[in-house]
Amino acid sequence: MIAGRGVLPVHLARTLRARGREVILAEMEGFPADNPDGLDLIPFRVEKLGALFKALRKAGVQDLVFAGVVGRPRIDARKFDLKTMALAPKFVSAIKGGDDGLLRTVLGIFEGEGFTIRAAHDLAPDLLPEPGVLTAAQPSDRDRKDAARAARIVSVMAAVDVGQGAVVAQGQALAIEAAPGTDRMLAHVAQIADACRPSPDGARGVLFKGPKPGQDRRIDLPVIGVDTVARVAEAGLAGIVVEAEGVMVLDRDEVVRRADAAGLFLWVRPAGDSR
Repeated sequence: MIAGRGVLPVHLARTLRARGREVILAEMEGFPADNPDGLDLIPFRVEKLGALFKALRKAGVQDLVFAGVVGRPRIDARKFDLKTMALAPKFVSAIKGGDDGLLRTVLGIFEGEGFTIRAAHDLAPDLLPEPGVLTAAQPSDRDRKDAARAARIVSVMAAVDVGQGAVVAQGQALAIEAAPGTDRMLAHVAQIADACRPSPDGARGVLFKGPKPGQDRRIDLPVIGVDTVARVAEAGLAGIVVEAEGVMVLDRDEVVRRADAAGLFLWVRPAGDSR
């Protein structure tokens, strides 16, 4: 597992080990992975990909899964090993571009070395909930309209490779997700939402999360969890909407329990739903 920060790598590793699969973590320097179970760890630098490939093969790794949050590394070309030097033109060009292009390049590099890339949700299908409203609270017609608008905004943003989330209230876009991520976006909404909603008595708004159309879903699929529920409640929104088959929900039972306790809805919305 090429592991970054967050709960997803821990959840995924435990799921795989419960099924009898051995898991080894590979951790990029500067982006430490949570490793509460003390799994074997291979540290690596982007400049030393040759060493990483060698270590993975020595450990008997054939399948790779990417999980967790990893930022763009600072690269010191003076430290390139021979393998990375050969890949440098492709890799450095990709780093200067958008996230989607970079991720496709990374996947292509690992596949070119003979590794099979597996999607997190294929290894742990429970991460993708079935369509429907999972909570006691239900989205109103106004909430559904806000969700539809937010979904259109995320789809349009994909054209410029920006974000996988948006907050819409009463048809107004209160925030769109950018590089700082969902938590920062929701913290901003918590500060400005009351002043920006057109009507104090209108719909409180929704958080929508969905993948970018056309993205490689083996990597960087959006994720929500218990922290998302807390942030949405703090922002004064009515609920969370995620695209079916496109957003992973960590610790689903606890997410639903906390959403119910906060009076929020969680709607797994079919892609292209026009309601």
